[in-house]
This record gives sequence, C-alpha cells and structure tokens, in this order.
Amino acid sequence: MAPWWYTAGSTLLFSLGAAASWPYSSYKSIDFEPPKLQVNKTGSTEPGFIFLGPRGAVQPAGQAALIYDNDGNLVYEGPEEVTSNFMVQQLNGSDVITFWAGDMMSIGYGYGTVHILDNTYKEIYTVTLTGDFVTPDNSTKASYIDLHESNITPQGTLLVTAYNVTQHDLTSIGGKSSEWMLDSHFYEIDIATNEIINSWSALDHEDSIPLTSSHQKLGGTAGTQENPYDAYHINAITTTNNGYLVSLRHMWSGYYIYPNGSVMWQISGEDGADFTQVGNANFSWQHDIRVWNETDDSLALTLFNNANTPTNSESPTTGVTLAVDLVKKTVTGTRSLSDPSDTIHSVSQGSYQLLNETSGHVFMDYGSISKVKEYDGNGNVVFSGKFGENNAVASYRGYRFEWSAVPFWKPSLNVTRTSSGAIAYISWNGATDYDNWAVYSASSETSTNNQQISSANRTGFETAVTLSNLTTNYIQVAALQGSKVLGTSEIFSF
Repeated sequence: MAPWWYTAGSTLLFSLGAAASWPYSSYKSIDFEPPKLQVNKTGSTEPGFIFLGPRGAVQPAGQAALIYDNDGNLVYEGPEEVTSNFMVQQLNGSDVITFWAGDMMSIGYGYGTVHILDNTYKEIYTVTLTGDFVTPDNSTKASYIDLHESNITPQGTLLVTAYNVTQHDLTSIGGKSSEWMLDSHFYEIDIATNEIINSWSALDHEDSIPLTSSHQKLGGTAGTQENPYDAYHINAITTTNNGYLVSLRHMWSGYYIYPNGSVMWQISGEDGADFTQVGNANFSWQHDIRVWNETDDSLALTLFNNANTPTNSESPTTGVTLAVDLVKKTVTGTRSLSDPSDTIHSVSQGSYQLLNETSGHVFMDYGSISKVKEYDGNGNVVFSGKFGENNAVASYRGYRFEWSAVPFWKPSLNVTRTSSGAIAYISWNGATDYDNWAVYSASSETSTNNQQISSANRTGFETAVTLSNLTTNYIQVAALQGSKVLGTSEIFSF
C-alpha cells in the first residue's frame, strides 16, 4: 500500500487527514492538548522560543500555531486551525507574529489568510487575496493566499504565493493541447490596505522557464481540473536588491526576477543553469531559499535541500549554503548540514533559518519528518526536538525566535479541593516574561481587597500550588516578573 503522502503523479499530500495521533500534554487550568515536544539538548543554543505549526494528528486539539520553550514546555497555543509559516517578523519597527491559516489541499497547496498579531496577541492586520482564480472544484474562496509564503518586506508589504488552476497546452511534455495545470503566482500586497503592489505568474514566462525543465513529470491522472499538473510548485519568495528571488521546487531552481517579472538568472541544483557549479553545489526538491549579503558582485543563498520526494529518494536531506559569484558566474557549495547520527529523508516541506551570522548557528525544521534541530557553527547538533511520528505529523516550517509578549487576556485558574485544602492550577497562555505567581484569598467573587496566602515559582506552562488552611471559597492569582504584576486572573469560586 502506498504511504499517506503519495498519490498518482507523486503529488505531495499536505492534509495528513488519516495520520496517526501524537503524544500530547493536557492541563487542568485550560483545555489544551498540544503535541509534546521531546527535547534533547547537547550544547549551547541561541536564545529564543520554538515556533511550530504541527498538523496531522487524528485529534484536532493541538493543531494550531504553537510556541515552546527550550525545555519543550508549551508557551502559547493559538486557535485550533491548520496553520503555516508561524514566525516572528518586523513590521513598522516592531516585532509581530504572523501565520497563514486556511485549508490545505491534498495536492500540495492551500487557500487561506495571513494573520498579523502584536505582542499582546491582538490581530492588527488580516491580509487576504481575492481575484479571478479557478479552483479544482470551481468553488469560490474568501481568500486565495497559498500556505507556502507570507514574508514581510522591509517596505512593510507582504509577499505571498498563490496557485491558479489553468488550462494550457501540455503537448511539449507529452500531454494534450488543452489540459489543466497549476500556475504558480506570487503577489506583493500592501498590508494596511490589501492593495496588490506587484504580481507574477510563472506561465507568463514560459520562454525562460519551460515546462520541459520540470522534474515533476506529467503522468497518472494529472492534467484534469480536479487534479491539475504541478510543473513549478512555488514555495518561497523574498525581495532582493533588484527584484525578487523565487523558489520553484519542481524545477530544482531559484530564479532572480526583475520587478517587471522577467528572469535575470536561474540557479539550478542539477547543473547550475546560468552558473558553473564548483564543488558540491547540488540540491533538489528544495524549500526556503533565502538571500544573504547581496552585493553587485555576489550573494549567498541558504536553502533546505529535501533531496527526496515520495517517489524519488536521492540522498539525505541537508541544509545548504551556496556562494554565488555574479561576475565569474560560479556557484560554490560552502556548507552542508546534516546529523550523522540521524539520517533524515524529508519528502516535503521544511525550513532553514540562519540564527546568527557570527556564530553560524542554524535552526532546521524537517517538514514531513516531525523533527527540528539546531546546529552550531561547526555543524554539531546542539538541540533536537521531536513532536510526533515521522511522515504522519508535519510542520511546514519551524523556527527559533526571541519573543516577548503580555497577552491581552487574563491568566487561567482552576482550583480542585483536597482533604486538607485545595490545589490551584495556574497558566497564562502566551505570556513569556513572568517568573512567579502570587495566590490570593478573596472574600467574594467581586472582592478587591484580597489577602495573599501563597506564592510559587513558574513551572513550565502550568503551575500547581498546594493550598491549606483556607478560610474562603474564592481564589485569585497574579503573574509577576519579580515583584511586578503583569496580569491578574478572575476570582475563581470552588
């Protein structure tokens, strides 16, 4: 029997609808069941929390935007929904968190919305994309933004991907003169107004990006409107000094695009394309291409080198750095990251995050393999995390970011009676900076002059405080940073 991620034509499934369950945590103060992040620390890591968007479990609980600390404790759980690209970005000089949420199609893309939240978790912008799009079942969507990219630019715009089902002549690759395929688009959108600033279509540049170059061959049932052929598979887009860099996974290539949409140059993991490969500069089925240190003469590229699909297993998945000489037209492989004690073949998704250019630390999410790893500057694994069964639970991308937040909602409290008193179970979803709790006895549900009866240091996501010699049935708690009160719960009656 074929594995869950395989369909005819080696299309990648993103829905994971029939996957196994994940080991999960549960709490008494709040109704959450996030997947457990099993952590192994073997060295010093860069500071920051772990940002994931797991999905694939049978239970819907925990399928959300999630933040964990370095010990694997939950810090934040968002609404229960399929999410992608959950990360910290800069907007107007401030840190915000962003994520895509929507419906993932079984043929490897999605329709949804990008949400932008401030450091209290209030949604300050909601970015959507409308227009004349065709879907596999002719349904109309509220927003056509695809799951693969939601990248805030230095200009305060948002780069997103989109897929349009299109009829096209596929005779050049052995098809018919009028079959259905996916056209890969990207859009640059003004965040405040949802106005489209720029757009690009791969099919509009077939002369520079011919269908015959695709490594995703036409076959099986692909070519119908319900199952369109995916020649390109756009999965990353970033701004450059002179335009954009676009990753097309099924072409094994990145394309440097002028603002008018024309292709300046192509870099291929197979043969270099417009560049001569020096050393090991190969990659295939890649994700998350990013540009670093760009000048008029050179630039560096980082990428997640899947090197595998469900039907094409080539070599272990690696994190790759390439040095591109724009004058000599050479591309040189300068770094390749993998864990020698844990060979991974990631057939889809994944990300490569350069945490610190000085230390060389890199954080990698392995996509269809439910693992994250941090590497130091010498290529040693200093952190590993696992959050489910391989090829059954996935996170499209995963990151490490520093993040400071004081939620606009109150801490959560639940009190359970015991033979000698009670136990107070306390948490504050999303709060990052408090380190201790104060527990108060109240005279009523509306009391304001309450007496402190206990205190406790913060322990992970939820703290349990044993209470004795209680004189009332009303408890309130406050989250503190040192002696500073950051948030106070409602009064709980028990």
